[in-house]
Amino acid sequence: MEDQTTVRGTAPRGGAGPALAGGPPATRTAGDPPTAPPAGGAPTKPAATITKTWRQRLRADWPLVAMTLPAIGLLLVFHYAPLLGNVIAFQDYSPFVGIRDSQFVGFWHFSRFFTDPLFWRATGNTLLITAFQLVFFFPVPIALALLLNSILNSRVRVFVQSVVYLPHFFSWVLVITLFQQILGGAGLVSQILRESGNSPLGIMTDPDTFILLVTSEMVWKDAGWGTIIFLAALSTVNQSLYEAAAADGAGRWRRTWHITLPALRPVIVLLLILRLGDALTVGFEQFILQRNAVGSRAAEVLDTYVYYTGIVNGDYSYAAAVGLFKGLFGLALILAANRIAHVFGEQGVYSRS
Repeated sequence: MEDQTTVRGTAPRGGAGPALAGGPPATRTAGDPPTAPPAGGAPTKPAATITKTWRQRLRADWPLVAMTLPAIGLLLVFHYAPLLGNVIAFQDYSPFVGIRDSQFVGFWHFSRFFTDPLFWRATGNTLLITAFQLVFFFPVPIALALLLNSILNSRVRVFVQSVVYLPHFFSWVLVITLFQQILGGAGLVSQILRESGNSPLGIMTDPDTFILLVTSEMVWKDAGWGTIIFLAALSTVNQSLYEAAAADGAGRWRRTWHITLPALRPVIVLLLILRLGDALTVGFEQFILQRNAVGSRAAEVLDTYVYYTGIVNGDYSYAAAVGLFKGLFGLALILAANRIAHVFGEQGVYSRS
């Protein structure tokens, strides 16, 4: 039976000649390429786009808008409304009289921490730890993701992933306790050294090696968890690219350099920008738990500094000023890093269009 879309009466059977003059327009047979526009003729104009007003769009999309209202409400209540509390950074706030009756002092608290050597020591420790972790922690999840992606046996890959993900769910109390039991003065390594006639280690109480200790703890706890995003990016790479490169004689390293790393580059840039935004936030619990062991000179970071000045000493306005400065500094770093990413052709955090 002849297909309904086959040409009827437009061309002689068995031939591909033009349609008869004056006959009905030719109908394209299923599977034929689309008909090209006539030579020299004007291109066909696309159908005019119908512009909807915002009332029509709201009427059409109101179910989606209704679904987003709870999320918008949560953001307003738990994220934006607390921002109003930063007003105490410009007051001599007292919890006994409240925000309304506290004296307005302008930028006095900001001038205080700019002349406070303890603030600069905490800022220096925070920036040093951030720089050290960017060099020695940030590349570890990338390398680990590349190694996991190269494991061909799926069962072995799932087992290794489960093992490296597990420490992320441990609390910092448990992580530091494990390190204490292994590297502490009475730990496993020190006992072995004593039995062999050597001096025990003092890593857990040495201020000079504290930055190595906290970076090692972070690598052990979160490096495996950080591979999830990179593995997700690697799963989107077209496998035919690897097969084509292998057919052209590219080895494993060359395939990694020309296919895998370019696929990871947008994710690496995005995470690097986000990490720079948290340059003054290196954590709280990990440092306050080890602060007494190594001393405040090595373990005092901005988060612990804000806690001791604001909560312990009761200087709420001063702590709010430091916290506000830290947030604005992180925002400036994110905007600057995002700008640099756009200069180098990356998408960054904020889209350019």
